[in-house]
Amino acid sequence: MMLIRYLSQIGKYFIMLKEIFNKPTKWSVMKQLIFKEVDDLIIGSLGIVAFISFFVGGVVSIQTALNLTNPLIPKELIGFATRQSIVLEFAPTFISIIMAGKMGSFITSSIGTMRVTEQIDALEVMGVNSLNYLVFPKIIALLLYPFVIGLSMFLGVLGGWMAAVYGGFTSSPEFITGLQTEFIPFHITYAFIKTAVFAILLATIPSFHGYYMKGGALEVGQASTVSFVWTSVVIILMNFILTQLLLS
Repeated sequence: MMLIRYLSQIGKYFIMLKEIFNKPTKWSVMKQLIFKEVDDLIIGSLGIVAFISFFVGGVVSIQTALNLTNPLIPKELIGFATRQSIVLEFAPTFISIIMAGKMGSFITSSIGTMRVTEQIDALEVMGVNSLNYLVFPKIIALLLYPFVIGLSMFLGVLGGWMAAVYGGFTSSPEFITGLQTEFIPFHITYAFIKTAVFAILLATIPSFHGYYMKGGALEVGQASTVSFVWTSVVIILMNFILTQLLLS
């Protein structure tokens, strides 16, 4: 029974994706909605992303330095390990899981509240495609999500550099040499491909849980929790699949 329920939910999710692009809302209205979503989802997330990225970059750098106990291992490895950790996994994947909590809960609760207060029903009665009206602006706003991850990568590396150099673990030239060692440009492309996929998941899975929820205010909170769990699970699964496809 549970398998059938999950398959039914997956089918409903893909039907929702198709419905989002039917009967588009007038551009004059949509433009305002997109700007509002950019402000709420992208600009509203920059502070927490910057804070976490900077200090986690510093922690990665310090932990790498503390584990280099063998004097034969060059100090450049600190910069190399910091770059690889942040660019390949931390910035695209772990920031996306954090955003599943911040953005995802916001999206689910805002759409869920509209469902509970019958605002979505009112949109339908007026002949508006409520899925296009509510979800499409979020998808467009999250096209800017790679910019957030690019900022995360930069601040993570900067935090690593400051922690390593000012903590006395290595010199600035050694750290920068490590950053440049065996640099593969495709790793950046790989990170941004993952980011683009995660952006679509961050916009649509929380919207799905908010749009199709039933009940009252208590159920809005429960839907937010469930949407965070499922968004995180799907992000981790897609991370595994994309890593196999792109890096194997």
